[in-house]
Amino acid sequence: MGRSPKPQTFLARASYRQRRLRDAAKVLPIVGGLLFMAPLLWPREAVAEGGNGTSHAILYLFGVWTALIVVAFVLARIIRPTEDDDIQQPPEQSPGSGPQAGGR
Repeated sequence: MGRSPKPQTFLARASYRQRRLRDAAKVLPIVGGLLFMAPLLWPREAVAEGGNGTSHAILYLFGVWTALIVVAFVLARIIRPTEDDDIQQPPEQSPGSGPQAGGR
């Protein structure tokens, strides 16, 4: 009648953190796109009443752009490459094979 408790899966803290950082790097472009669209939601009445809507929007966009660059740089520095991410080197060719072999 009593069911045994479901065993908990233990994930190493370092690998779990690396996966969450990779997830954050994957979501960053989506967040950036949403932040870039935010000025479209600003009320137009403030601009009509003598506000500087365009200049504030441009400053906002450049600020978001700079923040995205900084966050991407920090994430790139923190995320460690894994063995799967390493660039695969082509296999070494033996001296008698390859395009410069004697069979012209």
